[in-house]
Amino acid sequence: MKKFVPFVLLALLLVSGAEAENQLVYRSDFSTSEDGWYARSAGGAAVSLTADDSLLIEGRTSDWNSPGRNFDLQPGQEYQLSVQVRQTEAGEARFMISIAHSVGGVESYENLGAAMAKKGEWTTVNGQYTAGAFDQYVLYVETTGAAALSFEIKDFTVTQRVIEENADPLPALKDIYAEKFDFGTAVTYYEAINKQRMDFYATQFNIFTPGNELKPDSVLDIKESKKLAAGDETAVAVHFDAAKPLLDYAKEHGLKVHGHVLVWHQQTPDAFFREGYSTSKPYVTREVMLARLENYIKAVMAYMEENYPGVIVSWDVLNEAVDDGAAKLRSSKWLTIVGEDYPARAFEYARKYAPEGTLLFYNDYNTALEPKQTGIVNLLKDLIAEGNIDGYGFQMHHDLAFPGNEQIEKSLQRIAGLGLQLRVSELDVTVPDHTDDTLQRQAKKYAAIMKMLDEYTDRLLAVQVWGVTDDLSWRAPKYPLLFDKDFQPKPAFWAVADPASVEEK
Repeated sequence: MKKFVPFVLLALLLVSGAEAENQLVYRSDFSTSEDGWYARSAGGAAVSLTADDSLLIEGRTSDWNSPGRNFDLQPGQEYQLSVQVRQTEAGEARFMISIAHSVGGVESYENLGAAMAKKGEWTTVNGQYTAGAFDQYVLYVETTGAAALSFEIKDFTVTQRVIEENADPLPALKDIYAEKFDFGTAVTYYEAINKQRMDFYATQFNIFTPGNELKPDSVLDIKESKKLAAGDETAVAVHFDAAKPLLDYAKEHGLKVHGHVLVWHQQTPDAFFREGYSTSKPYVTREVMLARLENYIKAVMAYMEENYPGVIVSWDVLNEAVDDGAAKLRSSKWLTIVGEDYPARAFEYARKYAPEGTLLFYNDYNTALEPKQTGIVNLLKDLIAEGNIDGYGFQMHHDLAFPGNEQIEKSLQRIAGLGLQLRVSELDVTVPDHTDDTLQRQAKKYAAIMKMLDEYTDRLLAVQVWGVTDDLSWRAPKYPLLFDKDFQPKPAFWAVADPASVEEK
């Protein structure tokens, strides 16, 4: 009997208070058949069973000639892979677990793990894979620099993390704060293509921000822009492949999206600033760059209005434009090529093309620190005078002691005093370890922040943590979020759910 567990029965259940473990979803059994494995080759290579329940491949002429098998993987799921390999023809040889995945008939490849196997010895090759959004997945075992080598495989295993359902549901943060502001999170592409994960997120949050998928390096289509530039240097081409999974989910489920970000000095291709969109050519003039900026913003807004009307309720028009150590604009290509009015022009174009009712924000970090805080205030005053900005987004990437609560409170008071609407766009609190004492201190910091924010609910539109589980955070080694890697709510979650229950001392 084949030792095979159907993937469909092991779907990842992301539910409150759940326990996670690695669950075996497939193990090869070559005792009676090839178990769905076949020889990947252009002809000549073949697989056969051996007396010791392994699968032998012979007749190879290329490294990619390999034993392979189709797998029904689930997009967004994380898989651990392992296989035993043995060869008896070379002193040692390099083996890889690889995957061929395809969508719309177009195939692409990834190498997932590798190991060196000495002659005559069974050797373990391990790998890992987070499934992308593809129509077909073929896992296979290949070589590097050993095209004609015959070899055996056995004990090919696939495991994934499974979270068992808990009968006691968590309180929903979006419901707790429904009368005050939206409560949300940031989501990456691989999270967005995982329906089970997104279904869990939707129980807690009602507004989402794509972590990277609406940044210029994801949206700008440099190849197509280069073609257009042959006839018009100001033309811009865009695409939204990375953002579509989140936008589709939000549209289908009636959720809000905050757009992040239109203009940033980072994660913007250098080619965007150069003649012909070529990194080998000079930078364009101010006039060309302004026209490209306008066309870019126009194209983004037009696409969203046509395909996702009403889904994106607000945008970070400009991100992190103020210098960290001075009360002035930071040095950037935008500043060098366009000049000090580039923030105002970005908001002018965003207001011109954004659908009616879309709110426009400036977003920055370290708002609690001087002299940066003064630089942010000065920039906001200039933008307010232009009449195209709606609000300010606080990136609260904090730790236990820095910045101090008094500094945070002062920054809230000062920015709120400008009359703008507010949002906490990126909230997390790092800690040095995850001992019980440290996690309690983290909870107190979260509670203190939420208590401060409660004073500004008349103008606070949203609070968004920057991620859901610690393991997927950009600050993962410092356990910054409300859930641990196993989707267990941390003390920080309960502190956010009920800040008043947390003692300040």
